[in-house]
Amino acid sequence: MGIAFFSLQALDLEKMIRKNKVVQARLLYILLAVALGYGVSSFFLSYLLAAQNLPSF
Repeated sequence: MGIAFFSLQALDLEKMIRKNKVVQARLLYILLAVALGYGVSSFFLSYLLAAQNLPSF
């Protein structure tokens, strides 16, 4: 999740956020980082499981 949070900081989301909504913007960053981290980790775990289930010759 830390890498996802770090990568989200590269985006300029301040243009889409209303003025005086700093707390909500920070919460949005955190939720996006959690969702992105969950998605990426689920992908890699599924990939690893599928690779382990391949038949060996």
